[in-house]
Order: sequence, then C-alpha cells, then structure tokens
Amino acid sequence: MTVRVDRTDDGIAVLTFSDPPVNLYSLQMHADFDRALDQVVADLPRALLVRAEGKIVSGGVDVSQFHAQKAKSATKALYDRMLELPNRIEALDIPTFFAAHGLTLTWAFEVAVACDLILASEKARFGLVERVIGLTPTMGGTQRLAARAGVGRAKEFVFTGDLYDAATLERWNVVNRVLPAEDFDEAVLTFVRQIAIGPTQAFGAAKQILRHFETGGVPQANAHTTEIAAGCSTPPTCKMAWSRSWPTAPARPPSPAADEVLTAP
Repeated sequence: MTVRVDRTDDGIAVLTFSDPPVNLYSLQMHADFDRALDQVVADLPRALLVRAEGKIVSGGVDVSQFHAQKAKSATKALYDRMLELPNRIEALDIPTFFAAHGLTLTWAFEVAVACDLILASEKARFGLVERVIGLTPTMGGTQRLAARAGVGRAKEFVFTGDLYDAATLERWNVVNRVLPAEDFDEAVLTFVRQIAIGPTQAFGAAKQILRHFETGGVPQANAHTTEIAAGCSTPPTCKMAWSRSWPTAPARPPSPAADEVLTAP
C-alpha cells in the first residue's frame, strides 16, 4: 500500500503517498490512490490534504509503463487512466490542499494543480519535465496551469522543462502560500484548519459556481449562484453553512462583527 488516509480530530483527511525512494507514479500507486479516495468519499471530511513522505514529493512517472504498451489503443487507455486521478480530486466538493515540501515533478505537480490550494515549502521546486523523453504532460497539468498562470506561462513551463521555485510560482498565482521549510507540516495543518473550520458545504458550492464560470462564463455562473442561494434561508443561518455530518460542527452564533454588519441600517 503506497497511499494511506489519516483523520484528524477536527475533520481533516490527510492523504499521504509514499513509494521510496522517489515516489514515482505507477498504476499500482494509482490503484492505491483510488482506494484512499474511496475512503474519503465514503466518509466525507471537512477538508482533504494531499501530501508525500520522503525527501522529495515525486521524481516523476515510472516510464516502464509506457514501454509496456504495444498498441495505440493500449497507450490511449493508459493516458485515459492517468487523467482519472487529478480529475477525481478536482471533482470533490470539499476544500482540497496539496502540500509540496520538496521537488515536485510531472504527475505530482499535475495532481497539485487539481487541488484548490497549493501550499509550498520555500525549498520546493516544481517542473513538468516530460520534454526529456519527448512527451507532453498528460494528466491535465498544462491546461490547469494555464487556468492559474495564463497560457503564456504554461507554454514557458512546458517548453523549457525547467525547475521553478516556490516563490516564482507564487508570483505566477500557481502556489497560494510559501511557508518556511522549518516546521512545514505543522504550518500546513494550521492553514488547512483555518479553512476546514468554516462553512465547508458553502465552499463546495463556491467550487461548483467556479466550474460553471470556467465552462459558461459569468452568466452561467450567476444562474447557478441564484439556484444555490434559493436553497438557503436568511443569512447568517444558510442551511449549507454547517451541514457536514462528520465531525459535528460547533453550534455557535455569528461573530459580533457579523452581527453588526447584518443589523446595520
């Protein structure tokens, strides 16, 4: 088993992958990811954190899988299978986070950009380096990178095959936060907890709205927004705000600041 799921007391699922020495993607790892994600979906957490164990996050893909394919149909089936992993993570209607503590190449970067937020150590480096074997990224990384950083940056990233540091990708709007390398794991969990304590189902609704925006622009996103809002009662008691069944969210009134805003003339 190369992937496991641990749960925190405050409702965060921590999915950790580990296949020493360099955490290469393989079909076996993918199958282990599927089993782990099945656990997550079966008992939906307030947030999902994806991370790796080892000195680096990943050195890339086990290329022996490509060499094993003898027909075009088999190769296409392999690529279709590889696309399923980031697509499945992206489809989750809970906040998702990727923690990058070190070198993060190819498939791991493509999974990272499928998550909602990327938290990176100041020592992390990222790359889509498929050019070295004459391929282009095949797990959605190019297009998801373009959505975050723009088409020009995505072309640069793929064409050069260079490694980019966390500070550069934060400037490009790909990485959301660069955190100190020291006590990185603790800083990541602190950040995730700040999100997970919030109205996670409302966050899921926001993700749905943004998907509509990506496919149909502002009008389609607006239409979906009003459909969701119609299911809410008068703020601040929106039905979706604290509806996760695990763990039970704390029953608490709005903050004084929220009360003041809502009752202001």
